Amino acid sequence: MSVLHFDKNELGNLEYSLRREMLSTNRAGGYMSTTMVCCNTRKYHGLVVCPRNDEEEENYVLLSSVDETIVQHDQSFNLAIHRFPGVYEPRGHKYIIDFDYTPTPTITYRVGGVTLKKELLWIHSRTQLLIRYTLLEARSETWLRLRPFLAFRCSHTLTHANMAADTHSYPVPGGVRNRLYEGFPWLYLQTGTASEFVAAPDWFYNFEYAEEARRGYPAHEDLLTTGYFEMNIAKGQSVIFSCSTEEADPANFDTVFAEELSRRSNKIDFLSCLRHSGRQFIVRHGNRTELVAGYPWFGRWGRDTFIALPGVTLTQGGLESCREVIDTMVREMHDGLFPNMGSAYNSVDAPLWFFWTLQTLEKHVGADEIWKSYGHAMKDVLAAFRRGIGDHIRVHDNMLIWASNPHLAMTWMDAVVDGKPVTGRDGYQVEINALWYNAICYTLELARKHRDNAFVHEWKEAPDRIKEAFNELFWYPQEEYLADYVDERGQNTFIRPNQIIACSLPYGMLSDDRKLSVISVVRRHLLTPKGLRTLSPRNPLYEGRCEGDQPTRDRAYHQGTVWPWLLEHYVKACFDIKGKEFCNEAVEIVKNFEEDISDNGLASISEIYDGDPPYNARGTISQAWSVGAILRINEMIEEYGGCKSSYWDNL
Repeated sequence: MSVLHFDKNELGNLEYSLRREMLSTNRAGGYMSTTMVCCNTRKYHGLVVCPRNDEEEENYVLLSSVDETIVQHDQSFNLAIHRFPGVYEPRGHKYIIDFDYTPTPTITYRVGGVTLKKELLWIHSRTQLLIRYTLLEARSETWLRLRPFLAFRCSHTLTHANMAADTHSYPVPGGVRNRLYEGFPWLYLQTGTASEFVAAPDWFYNFEYAEEARRGYPAHEDLLTTGYFEMNIAKGQSVIFSCSTEEADPANFDTVFAEELSRRSNKIDFLSCLRHSGRQFIVRHGNRTELVAGYPWFGRWGRDTFIALPGVTLTQGGLESCREVIDTMVREMHDGLFPNMGSAYNSVDAPLWFFWTLQTLEKHVGADEIWKSYGHAMKDVLAAFRRGIGDHIRVHDNMLIWASNPHLAMTWMDAVVDGKPVTGRDGYQVEINALWYNAICYTLELARKHRDNAFVHEWKEAPDRIKEAFNELFWYPQEEYLADYVDERGQNTFIRPNQIIACSLPYGMLSDDRKLSVISVVRRHLLTPKGLRTLSPRNPLYEGRCEGDQPTRDRAYHQGTVWPWLLEHYVKACFDIKGKEFCNEAVEIVKNFEEDISDNGLASISEIYDGDPPYNARGTISQAWSVGAILRINEMIEEYGGCKSSYWDNL
């Protein structure tokens, strides 16, 4: 039985079931996401959420939900569930007897003598959702009624009843098409079985999204239904409902469903779930292949792309996807920087993580291919940094990078409240300069091998100068760890996890003794079962819970909140020092996430966790670098531990 199978007792407990969210993507930017009982609790939830076209990165909720009603003897049983202020109505979750996530989300309902199975299937590479309803048991004539609820709004906003919406339904084979507003694609609602569409346009008011209210956002919206489908369904019969941005042939629904379902992977254990989750982050828009940072509300982030990419692709043979993403990013590189959030070039570290990603890729394609394909980009990045980028990035005479912006946090600790970075870290940042050293050393290695004498001559003295300056400026001898950053006032000695990156990179500047000391400090102050804290609990600025409205959460975001992605670098540093002796501890680190795939975001790992026990999951329900880190750690267990099989086979 799948690890993602739930019974009626769990499903009937809304406190339990509404905390568990499912996600399915079409690998083209669109997704379906809702709770396991199909009650939307976020503005980002919906059955069809997608960009309006191939050129757009923003997502829009088109189809919010579909209400199913069973009709027998003129008596109706609504299987749906919605939250309105102070009440759930209808309460169809009480009819659910079974939920299974694999091979596709499947819910089984039982009401009286009727048993109905619902399978939700996103079609890859196009925007089409198929829902197959199968009547497993029925004692008398049964009718199925399907009522779609439409939103047609940006996923970050909410909609309300208005006179501008086109409430008309226009006939197409097997159903109707709707488009509430100009500028949106048409939405084709069709059935593969003979049905009647009853036009009955109406607004339903005050749908309430509990997670938005909890996060301090507006939480109520109105949704439009233009009518409903009604059809007779016999015992043993399946009928398919399709929602697509293109007209489809109803005669092909059964074939398309069967073929698509056969290509689905079985999410039967921890590793298969994470691999499936990892593949969902890779999306293709026209000629672009990108990595979504996290579902359901993040888009592409350059920094996250390079950090997460090896884990979500190369650990499972996704070499082609990995290279396509890198090539897309390289084509958009400008003055040594990569686009970070959307088209903003504001990340000092994304270009330096680029080199780290290439180092991982080299193991799969060889050094010659790396230099041939990316050598020019590598040299362009280094040259841009050395001459200075804009007004905020400089390389000083000591060859260390200085990054400073009073209005923008340029490192991954990038929360801003009231126009001011919470953890600005202006100056020399520890991980930035560790990545800088690694990038130069790696490029020099390839340049020497490929006889690029001009580059070698220009850069050969840089590593020694950086290493000397780094150790002098960052080492904090009183406590024997690395300062987080150094500015005009000197060292900032807050105990943060950024220093572990200086211990994990292929080219490092610390002695083994200093690495051991840094690891020890990080272990004592920052290590939790779910990742590394962003600040030591002994610091007066420490925040142990990341909750409340957005400004409150942003203040805690990097002031104690736990991030799983940092574990990859902690584990790598420990393996490099301890070798196989660290294998058992690494196994336990991965094992701590086994429960997460059946909690919060099903089959995935969340973005962040509280710094205090019980380390509640927060942020996105599925985060690329969280998933990628655990897949990479599993790979390290096999490599450094000498294991040929996955860690759970040895427990």
